[in-house]
Amino acid sequence: MTLTRRNFLLNSSRSAASLGMAAAAGPALAGTGLADSFLPQQDDLMAVPRSSAFPFQHGVASGDPLTDRVILWTRITPPALAETYSIPYRWRIARDPQLRELVNEGFGYTDAGRDFTVKIDADGLQAGQSYYYVFEALGQMSDIGRTRTLPQGRVEHLRIAFTSCSNYARGYFNVYKELAQRSDLDVVLHLGDYIYEYANLDASLGSGRINQPPREIITLDDYRQRHACYKTDADLQQVHRQHPFMVIWDDHEVANNAWPGGADNHTEGEEGRWQDRLRGAVQAYMEWMPIREMRAGQQGIYRNFRFGDLLDLSLLDTRLAGRDAQAADNADRNREERTLLGYEQESWLAETLTSAQQENIRWKLLGQQVMVGQLGTNDTPFNYDQWDGYPAARQRLFDTVRNAGVDNWVVLTGDIHSSWAMELHDDPFAAEPGKALGIELVTPAVTSPGIDNYTQAQLASRSLQALLPHLNFVDFYYRGYVLLDITHERLQAEWWVVDNIDSHRYVSECLRALVVPSGESVLRPAPAISASKLAAAPAPDFAPGFAWLRHWRRDPAGNLLDGMLASQSGVGSALPGG
Repeated sequence: MTLTRRNFLLNSSRSAASLGMAAAAGPALAGTGLADSFLPQQDDLMAVPRSSAFPFQHGVASGDPLTDRVILWTRITPPALAETYSIPYRWRIARDPQLRELVNEGFGYTDAGRDFTVKIDADGLQAGQSYYYVFEALGQMSDIGRTRTLPQGRVEHLRIAFTSCSNYARGYFNVYKELAQRSDLDVVLHLGDYIYEYANLDASLGSGRINQPPREIITLDDYRQRHACYKTDADLQQVHRQHPFMVIWDDHEVANNAWPGGADNHTEGEEGRWQDRLRGAVQAYMEWMPIREMRAGQQGIYRNFRFGDLLDLSLLDTRLAGRDAQAADNADRNREERTLLGYEQESWLAETLTSAQQENIRWKLLGQQVMVGQLGTNDTPFNYDQWDGYPAARQRLFDTVRNAGVDNWVVLTGDIHSSWAMELHDDPFAAEPGKALGIELVTPAVTSPGIDNYTQAQLASRSLQALLPHLNFVDFYYRGYVLLDITHERLQAEWWVVDNIDSHRYVSECLRALVVPSGESVLRPAPAISASKLAAAPAPDFAPGFAWLRHWRRDPAGNLLDGMLASQSGVGSALPGG
C-alpha cells in the first residue's frame, strides 16, 4: 500500500486500537497519542505528568550532508506493551528555527527490526544553507535540530571541527559541550571510537557513569543498548542537535584492534562467532548513527564529500573495508601485498585524489583513524595497528599523492588519544628527507585517556620531539578537538582542550594554533586564533520547565492548539517563537 497522509493517520489509529490503549493498556499508554489518529485528547494529557513517556529520549541528529540533502536521525522509545508494533512518526524541515518556512516533510513507521530508530534522507534543500528540523511521534515532538548542507561553486571560508575516542565511562563529554557552543561550524567530523565495547567497570566506579549493559558487548542487542546509553548524554545530544556530523568507525565500535577477520578483543567460541559479532555491531552502528545507508554488498563506509572549490574530503575506512590482520612480526609486516585499506579502497582513493587535483580543488583532506606518520623506523616500528604496521600500503598512498601531483594534502587522524602535528615524508629519518608530501593533524580524545600524569606527559612529549624530526607538536595530557579554519590562502589548525572531564566544572582554551600556507606542506605558528564567521541561529532550546510544550494539546472546544498539524491549519504552534 502506498503510504499517504490519509493512510498514515488511519494506520496510526489502528495501531492505537491494536495496542489496546483505551482500557487494557491503562496508564502505561495514557497521553501517548495513539488513540486519536496520533493526537491525544485533552483528558489523556491531564491523566499523566507532562514529562512522562517522552519518546525522543535519545535526541535528534543529522549527518552526511550533501548540497541538496542531509540525513536526519532520531529514535522513538516505544511505550510499554508496544515493543512488537510499528510506530508512526512525522518529520519536518524548514529554513527558520520556528519551522514556519517549511521546505520538506514526510511520515513513516519504525519498529523493532531497526530498534525503533528513524533515518530520513531529506532532499529538496539548497546548497550552503542552514536548516531546522523536528520529529513527531506518539503525540509528542522532539527537540529542534539544526543542520547545514554542503556549499558548491566558489567557497571562501569553512570552519570544521574533528575529534574522536569518546568513552562514556571515562568521564564527562565536556568536549562535546564545547563543540555544541560553537555556532559557526559547517560540520563536525568524528573519526572513530564513538562508543567502546568494554565493560569499563573500574572507570565507571570512578566516574559514576555506568555503561549499559554493564559488561563487554558482544551481541546485536548489546551494541544497541550501548549506543542508546551514549545517546542519553545531554552534551552528546546537544552537539548532534546543533551540527551535522560526518562519522567513520574505528575499532571500538566493534572490538579492540578489529579487522574484517577478527580482533584482539574477541575470543572465537567463548564470545561466539566473530562474524556474528561483527554483523551485529555494524547493524547497530547503521541504525544509531546519522550516516547514509550502505549499498547492498558495500564493504566499508569510506566516502567522499566536496565543499565547493575549497575542499575535497575523503573519509577512509581503515578497519573493515579490507585491512589485513595486524602483523605477527617484522617479516610479515614488510610483505609488499599487505594492505590497510583494501585494494578496492586504494583504487577509489587514487581516483578521488586525482580528480580533486585535476578540478583545482584547493585543499585535499583525508579523515581517517590510525596515524600515517612514522613513529618508528622500518627496523623498529612503533605500533603494528597503525600505518607503521603496513609500510607497503603507506608507500602506495604516498606514491599516489606524488604521481597525481596532489598539493595541499592534509591527513586528519584520531585513535591515539593525544594531539600531534607532523610533516609526512617517505622517510623522515633520511639525512635529506626533501619536501614534505603533506601534513598530518591528530586530534586528542573526548574522554579516552592519554597520559594522566601531567609531568610524565610533558616528559614524553619532549622526548618524542627530540627523536622525531618530522614532528612539530605533540601533547599527551589534554582531551579536546581540533578546529580547522580554512580559506584559499591557508589552513589553520587549533587544538582546543578542556582541563577536566571528572566533572562539569572545567576550563577550555586553545593549546596550540598552527598554519599550513597554501602550496606549502609546512607547519608555522599562527599569528592569532581564528575569528568566528557569520552563522545561522542555533537550534532553540526547550527549557526544562517548558518540556510540556512537546505534547499535543487541544482547547476545551477540541481545536488543536499546537503541534505540526496545528501550524499547517493556521491554528498556531507551540514551537519557540511560534
